Amino acid sequence: MNLLVVLGPTASGKTALGVKLAKLLNGEIISADSRQVYRGLDIGSGKDLDEYGDIPYHLIDIVDPGFEFSVFEFQRSFCDAFSSVGQRGHLPLLVGGTGLYLDSILNRYQLAEVPENRTLRDALVSQSHETLVDHLKSLNPRLHNTTDLLNRDRVIRAIEIAQANQAPDKSTIKLPEIHPLIYGIAWERSALRKRITTRLQYRLDHGMIEEVESLHTQGVSWETLHYYGLEYRYVAAFLRGELNRNDMYQKLNSAIHGFAKQQDKWFRRMQRKGTVIHWLNGGTNMLDQALEVERLRDWNNRNSPIDRDHTDV
Repeated sequence: MNLLVVLGPTASGKTALGVKLAKLLNGEIISADSRQVYRGLDIGSGKDLDEYGDIPYHLIDIVDPGFEFSVFEFQRSFCDAFSSVGQRGHLPLLVGGTGLYLDSILNRYQLAEVPENRTLRDALVSQSHETLVDHLKSLNPRLHNTTDLLNRDRVIRAIEIAQANQAPDKSTIKLPEIHPLIYGIAWERSALRKRITTRLQYRLDHGMIEEVESLHTQGVSWETLHYYGLEYRYVAAFLRGELNRNDMYQKLNSAIHGFAKQQDKWFRRMQRKGTVIHWLNGGTNMLDQALEVERLRDWNNRNSPIDRDHTDV
């Protein structure tokens, strides 16, 4: 085992468990979150940097809003972080809930770096938006982000990437050989819903609206904010006067519940396709559960003694 993975839906406690494990196992955390890479997207993306304490973390706050951080960029950044953590003799922990990012590492996606293809763009410019969407779906039936289909430029860019990834001579990242131990956090549905709602209320009352307003003041367009996730999309709609505060809260809360279900479906699909996930019961001594997995016990016994005087997650 040379990589420990902690995955789960939003608000499931991934970061807290990851930090506990990193402290016990001399580890460093590599984030697998598609929004936490962006500077300034703090409260809405749930960075919760105070939870890390003195545990080193990677792939958080590495690009500015507006930068197109693709799955390819994630793979490349992961490889750099994985290598540097290993060179220090520490254990890398991949922690997050972006299923596509996790899957791209665990199942070794072969993706190409795709520059702008002017010839292709010229050929696509006269096609209708609906035709472009149909073409993209034919190239990539498993689209991970259907909100991209709302924007013509993003559809064209997605077609560029999809076609490049089908090329037989594409230049791809050389992914490291990994032997992962994967934990998934599973909550009873009503309990997770309560956690999501409580967290959302706290964030709205402690600066999330002001964060979105500040990002827009600094030059991040409303359209860009729309693509940075549900919190930024609905709060932006409130700030633009399209929703009142109560409607914004109700719609956002419902949307996050739906998003958590989609995350869980992605993880279960990974499992059906052969990814071995050790599921932990949310809120019930998750650290103790994790330490009972035989592979982790064996690894830890070979590398460092476990401090049993720990606080349960």
